[in-house]
Amino acid sequence: MKQNILASILKTTYVASFVFVGITVNAQNKANVKLDYALKDGTKSDWLVDPVAKKATIYTEGKNIILDNGLVKRVFRLQPNVACIDYLNLSNGQQLLRAVKPEAKITINGKEYNIGGLHGQKELAYLLPEWVDKMEAGKEDFVMVNHSISDIKPFINWKRNTWAMNKKQATGKQLIFEYASSLPSLKGIVVKVNYELYDGMPLIVKWVSVENKNSTAFKLDMVVNEVLGLVEEESAVVGSPEQMKKQHGIYIETNYAFNNAMRYDISDQTTHWKIDRDYRSQVNYNYETPCLLEIYPEKAPGIELQPGEIFTSVRTHELLMDSYDRQRRGMMIRKMYSTIAPWTTQNPIFMHLVSRNDDEVRRAVDQCAATGYEAVILSFGSHLNMEDSSGKNIARWKDLADYAHSKGIQIGGYSLFSSRRISDEHDVIDPKTGKPGGAFFGHAPCFGSKWGLAYRDKIKYFFAQTGFNIWENDGPYPGDVCASTTHPGHKGLDDSQWRQINIQKELYHWLNERGVYINAPDWYFLDGTHKIAIGYREVNFSLSREQQRILNRQNIHDGTIEKTASMSWGFVPLTKYQGGGPEAVLEPLNEHLKDYEQLMVQYYGAGVQACYRGPRLYDTDATRQLVANTISWYKKYREILNSDMIQLRRADGRDWDGLIHVNPQLKQKGFVMLYNPLKEKITRTIKLPLYYTGLTTVATLKDKNGSLRKYNLDRNHEIELTFAIEPENYTWYIVE
Repeated sequence: MKQNILASILKTTYVASFVFVGITVNAQNKANVKLDYALKDGTKSDWLVDPVAKKATIYTEGKNIILDNGLVKRVFRLQPNVACIDYLNLSNGQQLLRAVKPEAKITINGKEYNIGGLHGQKELAYLLPEWVDKMEAGKEDFVMVNHSISDIKPFINWKRNTWAMNKKQATGKQLIFEYASSLPSLKGIVVKVNYELYDGMPLIVKWVSVENKNSTAFKLDMVVNEVLGLVEEESAVVGSPEQMKKQHGIYIETNYAFNNAMRYDISDQTTHWKIDRDYRSQVNYNYETPCLLEIYPEKAPGIELQPGEIFTSVRTHELLMDSYDRQRRGMMIRKMYSTIAPWTTQNPIFMHLVSRNDDEVRRAVDQCAATGYEAVILSFGSHLNMEDSSGKNIARWKDLADYAHSKGIQIGGYSLFSSRRISDEHDVIDPKTGKPGGAFFGHAPCFGSKWGLAYRDKIKYFFAQTGFNIWENDGPYPGDVCASTTHPGHKGLDDSQWRQINIQKELYHWLNERGVYINAPDWYFLDGTHKIAIGYREVNFSLSREQQRILNRQNIHDGTIEKTASMSWGFVPLTKYQGGGPEAVLEPLNEHLKDYEQLMVQYYGAGVQACYRGPRLYDTDATRQLVANTISWYKKYREILNSDMIQLRRADGRDWDGLIHVNPQLKQKGFVMLYNPLKEKITRTIKLPLYYTGLTTVATLKDKNGSLRKYNLDRNHEIELTFAIEPENYTWYIVE
């Protein structure tokens, strides 16, 4: 039975113990982080293991309005203005709030205004409820005039045409506060602050809209859509904000991220941890503790809001964290994606075709159908041109799409936006020189130029007319600004980034809502894209197949900490790519069947789709049978192989490595993948963490040969597993 540890979080460190030539070696790995909650109603629950029965509710209680879903509680005082006065993680009892701040801030025609908030809090290290009654609204602050409560509406009307782990949109409740100003100069400006509280997870999503109901335009210079006076989580008498840690009790993510990094934290453009000099009792001598959180894109919006126009800010996702452990925090973030962006759980089985003519496309479709593949994507370097809107080109590709669909195969293709020069007229203009250039890749077209807008329309036309199912979009990168004043899609430098990215996002929404699957180059998951590179160095695929096996497993381990396997693509060069000799590629395929199988198994065994790039999937019947058997194995265990993953040991080429998929909601609670990179057979004994399988007393493990064995779980929800693996091979177990 699970331990009942009152009002605390128990963190246990997984110790893998393996026997090597009679010597016991301990390898520390934080894979088993066990948490037992004692909630206020006396029940125990871990929302990553047990579904939370309580639904999101929003209700008034005296002077307050309360958001509560059993995992997070956020309380707002309604009078004399709206102010957040309580932000509580119900899983561990952590109070996040230390001070009242405005609910948002907007800058109009160069002047900043608070949206909501109260003034008069003397002590900013903590907030007592009795102080709130004595606080006042600011004279120039926007004041709440109305509020409404409704069910959450889908941000994207997602249409699914492929297999997906999660087939449902998220549910919950939405609260909208409407604000107005008493200042004559701000009459007709309506500000709405929106909050979404989700069922089953400690998540609140917040965004702001600004509507111009006047007859004249005004300059909207900045919108800060979240301001939080958060408790600090360290004590530093000296030290700059850069040297100090940032808040760990809350994870912030917005849908305004780009940096070509394949990671959100580096791609984020909106999270600003600031100092709060009004907070005079903080430990830091120079009042420089970063404990004031503001969310806004630094280079946006800077727009002229026209009469009747509505500006909508970034969407801030606030996920409350109950642990410092990287593994558990990653699981919480991955659960957020799977719930609120269910399209990221789509995971079609595809090959990357390098084609020179239509016959090669038909042959690839036939090979996909013969082996169980579900889609073919015409890779870069193929003979597809989506920008050609001529009747002849459209008819050609519609015919090929119809052929693929007749075989039950989806078809897609690659299209390059960035990394190329169009012309002085259409390229982004460097604000430093006033000339084309200065983009992330030197020269790049502006999405707001005539060429950029035409590109968007050509892509839409191609998909609407041909029935293609998948788009692999290379660029734009990443938030290029443009100083042109003649491009129709933006007015000038100030609004160029915001306008370009919204053109791009609208295209992603349009495609997603028509069932088109999107491989995109940057972090646009929350705006409808499905998959990004797992994170790899392309030139590494010119190394030997033996090296690629190890490097690929390292990439899988590192690239799935904070994104799911289904959000990630890997790479397998069937033919020469980025250099390398015969030792780097799989062609001729029938001469490298062992490498081909293991490269497939380690990707599919992790739930990661790789780009198998080349002209064919098989060259002989033996190769066809190998590919078909591997895909059949993957499909047989598809649900558990697409379930969440705990990394057991990172590949280092020196000893075993592996992972375990976990899902307490399935009959198959876990799936263990283990690898031996050595040139000799190994036998090892490890501690296998099973807490996140939901099992509490007994686990049954079935090996790949069908043999069964029962194990009793210890108090840390672990079992001791002994396994043997042949040289340069793998094994696997099902946990029930």
